[in-house]
Amino acid sequence: MRWNLEWLRTFKAIYETGTLSAAAQELFVSQPGVSLHLNSLEAFTGYKLFDRSARKMVPTEKGKILYNYLLEPLKKLETAELHFHKRSQDERATISVGMCFETFQYTLEEHIADLPFNLIIKFGEYPQMQHDLDNGLLDLIITPQKGNQQNLQYRPFSKERIVLIAGSKTDTTLLEELIQKGEIKDVASLLKQQLWYSTAADMEHLKNFWLRHFGEHPDFSPNYIVPNISSIIRCLSDGTGFSVVPDFLCAEAIASRKIKMVWEGSTPLENTLYFGTRKKTMYSEEIGQLEQLLKEKWETIEESL
Repeated sequence: MRWNLEWLRTFKAIYETGTLSAAAQELFVSQPGVSLHLNSLEAFTGYKLFDRSARKMVPTEKGKILYNYLLEPLKKLETAELHFHKRSQDERATISVGMCFETFQYTLEEHIADLPFNLIIKFGEYPQMQHDLDNGLLDLIITPQKGNQQNLQYRPFSKERIVLIAGSKTDTTLLEELIQKGEIKDVASLLKQQLWYSTAADMEHLKNFWLRHFGEHPDFSPNYIVPNISSIIRCLSDGTGFSVVPDFLCAEAIASRKIKMVWEGSTPLENTLYFGTRKKTMYSEEIGQLEQLLKEKWETIEESL
């Protein structure tokens, strides 16, 4: 068994920065990844290389000896890497982005061909996106949820409002009268008798909407569970039934009268949307371009609401 060069580079970064988190930022990897490299190196050498304290990683005598052995060879390797790694003028960076399917479809999809870099889009649950971002598998995420990973930062850029919609052929006359009169219990009772659409991944929208406006958890199950919110809007278009969705995803269908906005609630339920990135990244320019593009697209959508 031989030791891994990345273990040595990680060891050098910890030695020089003094903490696991600072070493992770310097190497553009997650803190758990740094810990794993260090544990592997200590297991290989059979020596404890650092004394771990609350604020600083203090090198042991064996750690100091190893650092002195490695310093010059690693510097030579880094110099060789810079010398022999020639970037061609047309080499394109590859950026990996995590977002929900509908966000991609409504904001980014039409602009992909114009981007000056390669793009990989990953769909999934927000906690998994945060995990992948922290571990370097993603470079940017669009999320209404903030994680607590120390290596990540979140910048708010917009909001989404969760609203009640219905198919254009749905008779909402009585419902609208009850809402107008403020008879909220009767509104909830009437809504429970209707046909409902939802998605397996977004039951949270319905639960949070119901809890905010009716003061209780919904005690009924949607009639139709479809793959995504775009499917809900297509199913409701020129049809009947209800759903609870983010406003920006249904703005176009409302404007074309395929569906109708029924109710935002007495106090609208809103989620802040964030750009999530690692605190230190080599793709800050490309990420900045994506963020600017998405901001402009969201502003256009908000103007139409």
